[in-house]
Amino acid sequence: MEASKTHNQDFHNKVSYNPALVNNLHNALGRYMTADEISRIHNAYLFGADAHLDQKRVSGEPYIYHPIQVAQIMAEFRLDAVTISAGLLHDVLEDTDITKKQLSKQFGDAVAEVVDGVSKLPKLKFKSAEIGQAKNFQKMLLAMAKDPRVILVKLSDRLHNMRTIHHLSNQKQKRIAQETLDIYAPLAQRLGMDQVRLELEDLAFKVLYPLRYKVLERAVRKHDRRKEMVTNMLRHLRRHLDCTELSYRMYGRSKHLYSIYRKMKERKHPLEQIFDIYAVRIIVLNIDHCYRMLGILHNLFRPLPGRFKDYIALPKPNGYQSLHTVVIDTHGVKLELQIRTQEMEEVAKSGIAAYSLYKTDETSKSSTAHLWVQNLLSLQQKTGNNSAEYMENLKAELFPAEVYVFTPQGKIIVLPRKATALDFAFAIHTDIGLATSRVRVNGNIEALNYKLQSGQTVEVITSDQALSDSRWLEFVVTAKARTAIVQHLKNIESHQAVELGHYLLQQALMSYQYRLSDISKHRIKEVLDSLGLKDQNELYREIGLGRQLPSLVVALLTDIAHTDERPSLEIEPEAIIKGIKGMIVVCAKCCYPIPGDAIVGTMNPGKGLVIHRQNCANAHAKNVKNIMLNWSDKLNTVSEYSATIRIVAPHRRGVLAILASKIAHTGSNIENVSLDEQGSSSAAITFVISVYDTNQLNKLM
Repeated sequence: MEASKTHNQDFHNKVSYNPALVNNLHNALGRYMTADEISRIHNAYLFGADAHLDQKRVSGEPYIYHPIQVAQIMAEFRLDAVTISAGLLHDVLEDTDITKKQLSKQFGDAVAEVVDGVSKLPKLKFKSAEIGQAKNFQKMLLAMAKDPRVILVKLSDRLHNMRTIHHLSNQKQKRIAQETLDIYAPLAQRLGMDQVRLELEDLAFKVLYPLRYKVLERAVRKHDRRKEMVTNMLRHLRRHLDCTELSYRMYGRSKHLYSIYRKMKERKHPLEQIFDIYAVRIIVLNIDHCYRMLGILHNLFRPLPGRFKDYIALPKPNGYQSLHTVVIDTHGVKLELQIRTQEMEEVAKSGIAAYSLYKTDETSKSSTAHLWVQNLLSLQQKTGNNSAEYMENLKAELFPAEVYVFTPQGKIIVLPRKATALDFAFAIHTDIGLATSRVRVNGNIEALNYKLQSGQTVEVITSDQALSDSRWLEFVVTAKARTAIVQHLKNIESHQAVELGHYLLQQALMSYQYRLSDISKHRIKEVLDSLGLKDQNELYREIGLGRQLPSLVVALLTDIAHTDERPSLEIEPEAIIKGIKGMIVVCAKCCYPIPGDAIVGTMNPGKGLVIHRQNCANAHAKNVKNIMLNWSDKLNTVSEYSATIRIVAPHRRGVLAILASKIAHTGSNIENVSLDEQGSSSAAITFVISVYDTNQLNKLM
């Protein structure tokens, strides 16, 4: 890499070369990489710098400085050459003209796939920012399942962006910080990358709640006066531990600000009561020494009841292992102690990076982190195209507070806090969850909404007659259970809607002396195409769900729709036909039909049955099929309909007020008013008013 510097000096000058950044990266890589690997990474740097040559960041510095610092973050985790090369190139597909094929040719398929996985979808127009966010996250998740190095690059990229976020507008800072807190910090936690998670949380906290951040920062500094007491406690601790045969390393640390803030908020406690602000970490040789060290500490200091957690016997889903305990000395000083091995320490800090999961071998694919990613992919498949539902389920999955329960065979099942017995059943298998009729918790029959506690043994009793119930959605808390129940209910609803729609269409055809078999396949296909439906089952489903009127479908299927002898259909706007929910009947705003007008109807797949006046041009547009309609004799006389009046009046002070007053005196309500200048002497005033029928409108006029 050093040999390349002189050769590329002119190139470096072009990109405002910053030797400190490149040297820092070189030094970090030199601690664990071969010269050949460093050379390949340097080539990636040169390629990326050339691709971003004319680009600047919002701060004004050359764009390549950002990928270099992303690579620096990954080098500190000692990631491999493929990952760091991808970090240097992670924006070239998204922000330059470089193609994936070019990357593959230059750096190999592995680097190209990782860069592609990190890149956002092409700048397509999504209906909302939330849908765009979900689609991009789903794309990244698919790539991450194939190669977990994708998420290592993405988290490093997000961390550097958060470190430099102050260059952006306030609105953009808030949006990115919220996304970081909602998605990326919990994702880092679930993947065991605690060091990244803590920094992301503190940076986002500072952006979202700057005043709270400053107040808490000052309070913690003031609280640091207790450090002298903690130091004395540690000195006392060392004296005793040095007398044992256990080899250990010990250091203290303060809680991060966001962690303190969250605990204060959740527990509704002042800072003084968040007693585990200071924690001491003790690193020992092996698991046996962990438990022996715990015994020594509990002999020296009084343990606080309910504050001991054994994450070695019961690891967290992200693989985290440690013993946690809170002790109190004779002076009342409380201290959190964490005991772990060096291997556990590496996993706690770096998560999947420490696991070497990025090597994508078969053993890595059985790890808890990889299995969790597969679970998220399953979640995505079940929610389909519903982006809002997917993001809600994803956020629920990212915020765990675990409960550890057992199957009758002794297998540990990890569930979120407040999980129910039914959540447990779905965690075993979706089919078991859907067939659950009863549950036994520690041998006792309990309700399906029973909230589980750690250590309990749960047995699920299934039945062929068990029926999933929409009320289950009121108490299940896991995304897997919720998604499975919703999907199952949709399938049931869809099946029932098809049966109902088929029946209703047959009944409507019989009223015109037709049978479904009388309609040619060609005619059915024409109608399906005109309604934008793919097959007859979808047509039946639309009728069954009330989105299509059976009588109007009959009119489209038969010659009735194309003769003057066709019978008129009676309608009741805003009514609901018995047995069909959600039928939509609307009055067109192009012609404002009201009872008493001669009317026709057109079917709009997005709006339902749209009523027009017979002389409305839109009702007779090309390729628009319409049905002659009559207002029902049973219309509710209380219902009001919108109508328009256009008045050309001379320019005169108060003329609008006079007209509005006259309309109000007739008992009509003015919904809208607009003015159109007709020249210097007059203006056209259009009122949209509420009336019961044409009689009232005529009187008003």
